[in-house]
Amino acid sequence: MINQFTALRIRAGLSVDDLALMTGYSSRQVQRWEAGEGKPRAAAIGLMRSMAEAAPAEQAGSRFNFIDLFAGIGGIRKGFDAIGGHCVFTSEWNKYAQQTYAANFRDNHPPHGDITEIGTDEIPDHDVLLAGFPCQPFSIAGVSKKNSLGRKHGFLDETQGTLFFDVARILKVKRPAAFMLENVKNLTGHDKGRTFQVILDTLTKELGYKVWHKVIDAQHFVPQHRERIIIVGFREDVPFSWDDLKLAGKGSVRLRSILHAEDGSEKAEEPYTLGSAAAVNGKYTLSDKLWQYLQGYAAKHKAAGNGFGFGLVTPDDVSRTLSARYYKDGSEILVSQGRKKNPRRLTPRECARLMGYSDDFRIPVSDTQAYKQFGNSVAVPVFEAVARIMQPHIRALVEPVRQREAA
Repeated sequence: MINQFTALRIRAGLSVDDLALMTGYSSRQVQRWEAGEGKPRAAAIGLMRSMAEAAPAEQAGSRFNFIDLFAGIGGIRKGFDAIGGHCVFTSEWNKYAQQTYAANFRDNHPPHGDITEIGTDEIPDHDVLLAGFPCQPFSIAGVSKKNSLGRKHGFLDETQGTLFFDVARILKVKRPAAFMLENVKNLTGHDKGRTFQVILDTLTKELGYKVWHKVIDAQHFVPQHRERIIIVGFREDVPFSWDDLKLAGKGSVRLRSILHAEDGSEKAEEPYTLGSAAAVNGKYTLSDKLWQYLQGYAAKHKAAGNGFGFGLVTPDDVSRTLSARYYKDGSEILVSQGRKKNPRRLTPRECARLMGYSDDFRIPVSDTQAYKQFGNSVAVPVFEAVARIMQPHIRALVEPVRQREAA
C-alpha cells in the first residue's frame, strides 16, 4: 500500500525525479520520504498539493493499451504505466530478464518469448507499441566486435539486425495509434546513414506513420552519460514536438544521489549492504590482483595513445555509460574508496538507481545477471519524460475510438 506522500506525488503527476528537480532535494531523499524514513519537507508537500489541485481530472476512457517488445526488465514500460497505459502483451526472450520483469509487473499474462516465433495474430490489438529492439548490431562496440570476429552487423546480422522488421510487421497489421522505439545513438550513422534511412523509409513511406526522432543523453536525468536515439511515430498527423521535452542541465545530478550513504540513513539490503550503517559489502571491492591488472592495462594503452582504461569516480562525478559487460570487472565505473583502499564496483542496487529505478524495484537474480540487465536497460526517467509529451496526442487519437465503442 502506498503512503500518503506517494499518493500525493502521483496525484500531482510528478515522478520522483521531477519532484527532486523542482524542490532541490535529491531523488534518493524523496525515495527515503516515500519509504517512511524521515519527515518530508513542507516545501515538497506544498508544491505537490498545489500541482494536484491544478491537475485536470482523469477523463473517462483515457486509458490506453500498449505492448512491450524486447522488453528487457521493463524500463520503457514504466514510463507508459505512469501515464495511464495498460500493458496487454510482453515479449522478452532472455529467461533471467523475464524473471526480473515478472517480479516487478503483476500482469495477467506472463512475458512471452522470442518475438520472431510469435505470429501477429497472437498479439492483441493495442494503441501503442513500445520496442527497444536489440542495439548490438548498430552500436560502436558491437560493430567493432563483429568486425574483429569476421561477422556481419547492422541489417546483415541475421540474428539481431533484422528484428526491426518484426516491429514493422506488427505495425503493418495492428496499426496502433502510436509507437516509440529505442536504440543506440550510433544507429543514425551506421553504414553511413543507410541503415537508419531504411528504418525511416519503412516507418513513413511503407507504413504511413508520421515520425520524429531525437538523441537524448540520460545525463539530463541521472548521473550517467548515456546517449540513446528515440523514435516516436503517430498513425495520424499530430502536433507532436520535441520542444515540449523540458530537460534539466547535464550534470545537475551527481553520483552522490545514487551511492549507498553508508551512514545508517538507509536500511541495510543484503547482500549489497550490511550492518546498522548499511555499509557496502566488501565483496564489491576489487581484489589486489584485478586492481593491479586494470592499472597496468590502462597504462599500456595510455602509452600507446589509446583512450582505453578504467573510469574512477567520486560522489561528485557523473559516470560513463553502464554496459552489459560491467559484471566482468566493473572497469567503466569504479567508485573510489580513498588512496589506501582499492576501488569498488557499484552494487546492483546502485546500478538500478543509476538507471532511474526506485528502490522498490525487485532484483531477484544473481549479481552477474543483474549487472547485465541494468547495463542493457534504458534510463527510466528519459522514457517517463517522453511518455508525458506523447500522452496528449495518444489521448487525442484513442479517446474518439473509445467513445464510439462505448456508444
